[in-house]
Amino acid sequence: MLTSLSIKNYALIEDLKVDLMGQLSIITGETGAGKSILLGGLALVLGKRADATLVYDKAKKCIIEAEFDINAYNLINFFEDNDLDYDPIVIIRREILANGKSRAFVNDTPTTLSVLNQLTEQLIDVHSQHETLQLSDPVYQFHIIDSLADNGRILIDYKQEFKQLKLLINELNDIVEAQRNAQKEYDYNVFLWNELEQADLKINEQEELERDLEKLSHVEEIKMQIGEILDVSEMEQMGVLSQLSQIDHSISKISGFDDFYANLSDRFKSVWIEFKDIIDELHLESDKLVYDPVELSKVEERLKLIYDLQKKHAAGTVVELLEIKDSYKAKIVEVDNAEEKTSQKQIEIAKSENALDKLAADMHKRRQKAVPQFIKQIESVLSLLEMRNTRFKIGLIKSEHFLNNGKDQLEFLMSSDKGKNFEPLKRMASGGEMSRMMLGIKSILSKYSNLPAIIFDEIDTGVSGEVSNKIAKVMLQMSQNMQVITITHLPQVAAKGHQHYKVYKEEAKGSISSNIKLLNEEERLVELAEMLGGNTITASAMAHAKQLLS
Repeated sequence: MLTSLSIKNYALIEDLKVDLMGQLSIITGETGAGKSILLGGLALVLGKRADATLVYDKAKKCIIEAEFDINAYNLINFFEDNDLDYDPIVIIRREILANGKSRAFVNDTPTTLSVLNQLTEQLIDVHSQHETLQLSDPVYQFHIIDSLADNGRILIDYKQEFKQLKLLINELNDIVEAQRNAQKEYDYNVFLWNELEQADLKINEQEELERDLEKLSHVEEIKMQIGEILDVSEMEQMGVLSQLSQIDHSISKISGFDDFYANLSDRFKSVWIEFKDIIDELHLESDKLVYDPVELSKVEERLKLIYDLQKKHAAGTVVELLEIKDSYKAKIVEVDNAEEKTSQKQIEIAKSENALDKLAADMHKRRQKAVPQFIKQIESVLSLLEMRNTRFKIGLIKSEHFLNNGKDQLEFLMSSDKGKNFEPLKRMASGGEMSRMMLGIKSILSKYSNLPAIIFDEIDTGVSGEVSNKIAKVMLQMSQNMQVITITHLPQVAAKGHQHYKVYKEEAKGSISSNIKLLNEEERLVELAEMLGGNTITASAMAHAKQLLS
């Protein structure tokens, strides 16, 4: 339940703090005293978007805190799932700066408005006057029936599976679209892949061919230069080999005189051996060098094929061409495997639809049982609220398609008098009747929900006399299951509360601000008398107030 509310620097509220109690609490106050502002501040701490224009003093931040006792409501898992520190007394705080920026905290842990909304939806229901329009909203109508049908867990499972089904359908559509586009280019991709496959390209092939081309194109020049090298090296007396032989002979003669000469001799022999190896290899290379126009033509043709393919596919290397070939292969395989991929996705969709069908059928069965229970209870409570002849009729129509909450469509109809036709609620009910119906529905839901608290903002608007007494009686019954706080202008309702708070304006330091206080018995009597007879309290008004309180 809501145990305390603190509002600082918000609208007309400079600094307000009120401790709240269980059962039925009444809040009254003159028009303009700040009751709506009080609810506006509470709405912020429950997760409503902040409005910087409502910051009272722009030099300070607005701080709103609400304290809830949640010990009996099994919310530990929610706190763990959202990385919040759990405590049976939870403190929710909103801080709003003059520039409109705001922060939210749960037990001093920063959190998002989304998480805050999810939490406070499980703590309190704030019912304002305009919410009677929800009665004609199919979403709210389903909420009513599903609460009685205890469909909460099934609905969560259904919505998760429905989300999965839509994801699978989107994936199938993407596959079909991709395959459709791929099919258009299939023949061309096959042609391009075959062309690259037949080319039988090898990594590093281009570099090797370019070297071969350079060599084959200059065979005569290479052979001539090698010949000159051999001639210079092998001349009998003046050739390099002959001269190197003489040098070797000379160094060998002095090598025994000193280690230095011995080392030079060894080193020179290495040079001599290496040079002879080079000459031998040049002889072999010279023997192999033959101008071969056929081989040259083959190399040129092969390189031309590679260059043409690179130009065609905007590739710079053979490696890139091989990667492009693989990409064409992937596109071809995608089309070739299209039927298998589509079939597999359709199997997954069918499996999801089967699971949804079972969940929807279970919900439908439960709703069928809940509808007559709801009709019986709402007609009973409306009879208590002086709408004895009101009759309800609820159509539960099965749909062929999966909807967000099953395969059912709801139709809420009402007849305001016996013998009259059933019509949609918004056509049949007045504002006062809609308020009473909403109160009746809330009273029924209070038996099935585990909600700690509810606030009614002048739900008794448009009624008076005996009806107001009946409204108060219904609220008293609700307060046996939950904390009920009601803002009212009716003394008959105000008198039934277990405690009574008054919102008022006060002037201090040249400014006017709103505040709230818990009334004692004498103050409560005076407040009821003023509600009955205005600011001039008469003896008869006081007597009537005493009678109401008794």
